[in-house]
Amino acid sequence: MKKLIYLLTFLKSLFLFSQITAKIVAIKDGDTVVALLDNKAQETLRLADVDCPENRQPFGKNAKQFTSSQVFGKNVTFYRVGKDRYRRTIAKIFYDNEKYLSAEIIKAGFGWWYYKASKNFKLKDVEILAKKKKLGLWSDKNAIAPWDFRKMKKTAKQNLAK
Repeated sequence: MKKLIYLLTFLKSLFLFSQITAKIVAIKDGDTVVALLDNKAQETLRLADVDCPENRQPFGKNAKQFTSSQVFGKNVTFYRVGKDRYRRTIAKIFYDNEKYLSAEIIKAGFGWWYYKASKNFKLKDVEILAKKKKLGLWSDKNAIAPWDFRKMKKTAKQNLAK
């Protein structure tokens, strides 16, 4: 039984951390894309390390456009690093000579370093620099992090239901 558990754990790690090449065929929002795999299957990828404004938030459409300008229609390399609560694949996506998409989004000021789930502390410095330069969403001194925006929307819905 222990051998089976070790084998399953090993196979899962191969699945999660293997390098995959795919073409980006859709952009759902700033931090979620759809990849077309070699077998013609599509896979929704939620970007690791970053959280972009929701489409309904200020700069949400800008974040989506930025992501589109970087990877739409391009072949990328990605690594699966997990699944989120919606069962989307969390992925680290690289393109154009190893640019890391999440870092590029944060650097341009269209996303927050997602410190709640990320151990990539270099991205904190990237965010601080974008903030100092007032890039993208940082030009708005009242910018609201997407996790706070979602919480506010949830609270408002609950209050309406009462």
